[in-house]
Amino acid sequence: MLRMANRAYASIWITDFSAEKLLEGWKEFLRTVPFSTKRPGFSELVIRAVDMAETPILEQDLRSGEYDAEVLTDLAREHVHSDSSYETQAWWDLWIYDARGNRWELKPQPLAINCYGDEFDGGFAREQGHLLVDAGFEHLFTGHASLLGFSGTQRERSEHPEEANFVALMSQPENLRTYHEKTRANIRKLYDWMERIEAALPVERYRLWSEGEENFEARMEEILAAR
Repeated sequence: MLRMANRAYASIWITDFSAEKLLEGWKEFLRTVPFSTKRPGFSELVIRAVDMAETPILEQDLRSGEYDAEVLTDLAREHVHSDSSYETQAWWDLWIYDARGNRWELKPQPLAINCYGDEFDGGFAREQGHLLVDAGFEHLFTGHASLLGFSGTQRERSEHPEEANFVALMSQPENLRTYHEKTRANIRKLYDWMERIEAALPVERYRLWSEGEENFEARMEEILAAR
């Protein structure tokens, strides 16, 4: 396996996300989620009160069906408070390189989606957003070892053998063009989602960030611009 520890996130702050507007705002957000064609719907609902350390007040396994935003918000309706959080899981399709088959595939990848009331965990939303999405592995949007973008001529050396083999393979001109193409498609999908969220909700601001990149959004913009 390639070294894939770092994750990519989207933090979204909503104007006036009071308890009275939280449920409807969360529903509108959930309606924007770009489900995988093979694995549509949400697979769980976890609701916590007060802070992260508290035992959930509701845990619902939804893997038996294709549950949508209406189902989740109906389940949460009796637990809407400004000091609560709401967690769910879904899948969306991203381009992944299959080393075993030596081909690119559009495959379902997990999404972790969290919603935080203003007063949850001492105002956690102020730092992380009212809506926080774990969008998947960082390298699906940035590539490995600085191979993509304008910095491609100054590639980082990988100490991980499988990653080094992957970088060597993708350094070949035709493979590199395809690598750029598939990564750009993943980036555009993330940006398209943010645009749908802004159209559906009174977004104050959003931030795309990751565990490994100092400026994740600038790195993606560089890859989109490079030819």
